Amino acid sequence: MNEIVDMLREKNEDRFSSVELPDLDLLVEIEEEIFIPLPKEFKDFLMSVSDVVYGSIEPVTVSDDALHTHLPDVAAEAWDIGVSRELIPICRQGSNYYCITQTGEIVFWQHGDIDSAQEWDSIWEWVEEVWLGQ
Repeated sequence: MNEIVDMLREKNEDRFSSVELPDLDLLVEIEEEIFIPLPKEFKDFLMSVSDVVYGSIEPVTVSDDALHTHLPDVAAEAWDIGVSRELIPICRQGSNYYCITQTGEIVFWQHGDIDSAQEWDSIWEWVEEVWLGQ
């Protein structure tokens, strides 16, 4: 995980630090707002790299509710179009979503269903293969 965080930090295009990293208290507020617990690895991700801007992939953020990547808004939109309520979107790609399960696996929801050919064991594997691999 630390190597992946370092690689993202090196590639960060947001040189003005416009997005703040959340703390645990903010993550508790987000969980209360979306009515679902965040998996531990996802919390680690949000607290360590949710301020990184890199490439065309824009993972969700939690510290600024005015951003189009704000998790509660992205989740509401995803759930409204049919993403299962047990899944938490981590990134919107057009009308499709990368989502995290309660056990920490990442799935790709596309056109109303999960694409079983695109699954990752952890958010850090997804970061390495998808976000950094773009």
